[in-house]
Amino acid sequence: MEKWPEIEKAATEKRRELVLQGNTIDKRISSIGGLTSSIYSLQLLNYLEVSQCPSLTEIHEDIQHLTNLQSLILCRNKLTIIPEVIGSLKSLKVLDLSVNNLKALPEGITQLRELNTLNVSCNCLEVLPGGLSQCTKLSTINISKNRITRFPPDLYSENLDLLSTLVASDNLIEELCGEIHKLPALKVGTLHLRMSLIQIKTQTCFLFVLTHVCVSSLVLQVLDVSNNKLREIPSDLSSCPKLKEINFKGNKLSDKRLEKMVNGCQTKSILDYLRGKGRKQGEEGVDADRGRSADKKKKQQQKKKKGKETEEQDEEEELNRMVVKVLHISDVPTALTVKVSAEVKDVRPYLVCCTVRGMNLKSGNALKRFLMAQTKLHDDLCGKRTIATIATHDAQLLKGPLAYDVKPPTQLKIVPLGRREMTAVELIRHLHLEAEELRKQKKRQNVTGLHKYLQLLEGKSFYPCLVDAEGDVISFPPITNSEKTKIKKTTQELFLEVTSAANLQTCKDVMDALIVKMAELNKFTAEHREEAGSDGEDPAATTETSSQLIVQQVRTVDQDGNLKVVYPSKTDLSNDISHLTVIW
Repeated sequence: MEKWPEIEKAATEKRRELVLQGNTIDKRISSIGGLTSSIYSLQLLNYLEVSQCPSLTEIHEDIQHLTNLQSLILCRNKLTIIPEVIGSLKSLKVLDLSVNNLKALPEGITQLRELNTLNVSCNCLEVLPGGLSQCTKLSTINISKNRITRFPPDLYSENLDLLSTLVASDNLIEELCGEIHKLPALKVGTLHLRMSLIQIKTQTCFLFVLTHVCVSSLVLQVLDVSNNKLREIPSDLSSCPKLKEINFKGNKLSDKRLEKMVNGCQTKSILDYLRGKGRKQGEEGVDADRGRSADKKKKQQQKKKKGKETEEQDEEEELNRMVVKVLHISDVPTALTVKVSAEVKDVRPYLVCCTVRGMNLKSGNALKRFLMAQTKLHDDLCGKRTIATIATHDAQLLKGPLAYDVKPPTQLKIVPLGRREMTAVELIRHLHLEAEELRKQKKRQNVTGLHKYLQLLEGKSFYPCLVDAEGDVISFPPITNSEKTKIKKTTQELFLEVTSAANLQTCKDVMDALIVKMAELNKFTAEHREEAGSDGEDPAATTETSSQLIVQQVRTVDQDGNLKVVYPSKTDLSNDISHLTVIW
């Protein structure tokens, strides 16, 4: 049998950790029909990872001999079955079986008394094994992207008093039991049922669940029940003292004012509104029970009228605010990075980038409005691209990491927007011919302002460009973007870049203005509901969205990986912009 050098080395050096992943390992697994048996003799291992091996479809029962394992990572394979003897790994704390083809989990998992993290996301599971309440140290369970229709009854057990994170998005969950309030530690990520097909049998039942989650879980910090079938939000929610973030977006609330608030306001404003609503309901109930006179009610109403008007005015002002939330690099390990070459210093040295989520381009003429706004910024603030240039890309079409570099004009190849692939020399020549033709049509002596930016490249031996990981040029500032990353109505995440030969602050000012304009447009789109495809591009109906934008930081670094700039930073988006709230 072929010897595996990684396993021999681990045995010789008495290693406690072993990682096997990638094509080389996958080929070995394919050739012998599984993992080599010698791996099960490494009894000193406390960490074992076998990942990204599509040929791995099962794990042998000899896994039970690795009794010192604390972490077993078997993600991104094609596993169809896990042996029952996995319950023999009494020291196991972390079990990751995500991104496989599992249709069921072995009952043996319930015997893992030390288990604190279970990740079985992205499989084909329809049920969870009963008895998980025996794993009393569980703190995190991720069952997202499966076919699960309900939680096992004992998942709500009081024995799971450490369970703080339960992620169940993208499933087929039909009912949420009121027993969930027995999980006192449920706090971080709390209950992610986003994009699940939630169908609560009775509205009252679900309100009961929410109320008890909030009242009894005093450590509750994050509550996400977006995209469900809620009609009401219980006012008791405002009694949770540590609640910092709530998400009720995508629910058809009967209180339309509240529905508007949950789609555009901060958590504090929503909780204040619910608190006031709860007081009002309580007072009305007491009045009815005690039979207070109409005169006394009138006096109370008059007494509160002034304060109520002020409160409503504050709420109305809050509703009109645009919200931009900044996502830090530390929150997203996979965030894009742009490496800047030293050669751009003599051509076009300044660059800032970021990614934006939450921009609705699908509704009606939203995409056209965005492109027109970008053109106006180019004409005004960017001085018809002579001061700075904006480029926008579909982030999902980007292959990172990116490189900001220079190329000789004859070697720079790009597929410009609406054109075939050509070199920079060919493109510039075409644009000059178009500019000259336009000058003749307009009967002018000089080239129009629209084409003045072409003069910025005259005499340059190298042209600036943004290149993706596949070596394709996706941006050629100040000339054009690439057709490869062109934004469309279906674009859900945008990558923004601003370049300039002037200075870094110019790039930041333009990017600030672009994000503010995007927030304005997104708010307009949310408030003026249009049918998707009204311009003939996409006939599908639009989905209801929030006007809040999420701006994710992007770092630009030099060739050695040293930070050049990160946008946005605390000093960005800091101008006194009316009706804009930036959440850091």
